[in-house]
This record gives sequence, structure tokens and C-alpha cells, in this order.
Amino acid sequence: MHQPLAMKRTWDHRLGGRPAVLAALALFVVGLGTLLGAWYFQYVVGLAPCPLCLDQRIPYYVTIPLSLLLALAARAGIPRRLVAAGFAVILVAMLCSAALGVYHAGVEWRFWPGPADCTGPLADLSSGGSLLDQLNGVHVVRCDEAAWRFLGISLAGYNTLISLAMATIAGYGLLALRGRPARSQLA
Repeated sequence: MHQPLAMKRTWDHRLGGRPAVLAALALFVVGLGTLLGAWYFQYVVGLAPCPLCLDQRIPYYVTIPLSLLLALAARAGIPRRLVAAGFAVILVAMLCSAALGVYHAGVEWRFWPGPADCTGPLADLSSGGSLLDQLNGVHVVRCDEAAWRFLGISLAGYNTLISLAMATIAGYGLLALRGRPARSQLA
């Protein structure tokens, strides 16, 4: 009957009683899952990413290793300012990712024009050489065409939602650090 309380103490003890550790681990798991999902769609399903899709992955390349380092740092009791700075970097990175996702989804819905390298006309084909050879060498993945949608939301839209959720988690990590007493105050 007291086992759930004992299990809770065990998990709380493993996380060091610090919500910042849990927030950092959540960021790591969600970020890694999102990136693995993108790679699944690219390499298994065969949906080639457009340039905007690749740009939206950059914040995850920052967030995933940084969140793992934050979890270790928060668990080890590294000074709060350093851990808070890491959460702030992740917060900004995920807000940038959300902004890129909104921009990309808007391009897909044709609310505004996208970048010329993936939505505009092809390169100047009169520059020389065989026109057929030039056309055979061109493979443009268009940013203004959603390759996949679920419930009417494209992958760019899902990236926006996931990025906002991760920004919220990073904000929670920052707030959790504000409420935690410094390690020197605990002694």
C-alpha cells in the first residue's frame, strides 16, 4: 500500500528533487523524438526535406545535446545561473524554430512567398550547355508544397506546435530554477 510513495521517492531521489532536471530530460526526449521522426520521414518514408525543413532542424541540433548537458548540470548542482543560461538558449532556439515553422506553413498555404531557392523559378537555363542536361540535373524539393499532412497540418505545422511545447518546457525549467534555493543555502 505504501509502495507508490516509495516509488515516488525513488524517482524524486534519482532526479535529485529538482524540476529543472526533469525539464531538461523532457527537452532531450521530445527533441530527440522529433528529430528521429524527421529522419524517419526522410529515410524510411522517402520524403525529401526542402531547404526550410532542413533549417528547422538546426535548433534541434543545438537543443538536444544542450538539454542533456543541462540535465547533468542541474543534477550535479552546477550554479543556477549557468543552468538558467542553458534553458534561456533553448527557449530562444525553440522560439526561432516555431517562427520558422510558422513561416514555412504560411509558405505552404501560400499566405506569403517563400525563398526563391525552393519556391521560385528554376535557375537561368540559357546560361549554356544542353537544356536537357540542365533539366536532368535539377531536383528541387519545393517549400510551398506540403509533402505530408495529418489532420490538415503539415510537418512544418507540427514542428511549430512541438517547438512551442519545448519552449514552454524550457520556460518551466527557468521558473523552476527561480524557486530552488541555492546549494549553499541548503547546508
